[in-house]
Amino acid sequence: MKVDKLSVSFAPDLGDAVRAAAARHGSGVSRWLAEAAAAKLRNEALAEFLDGWEAEHGGFTAEELAAAAAELAVSPLAVGPAA
Repeated sequence: MKVDKLSVSFAPDLGDAVRAAAARHGSGVSRWLAEAAAAKLRNEALAEFLDGWEAEHGGFTAEELAAAAAELAVSPLAVGPAA
């Protein structure tokens, strides 16, 4: 597999936290950071999609947000306030 090697710098506390998280995950730092970056990119793509949907169809209602929270088994606060 071809890889793109990057060099990154972190504050010491963040670097320690990343190494600890990778160890808990049972992976190396590079793999953990790659998975974290991929998750961040998916979240940004989802936010962009939802912003476009809301621009076209209007904001989500409190009922829609509550249904989404129930479906995802998360706190209603995790899905955000109604616009």
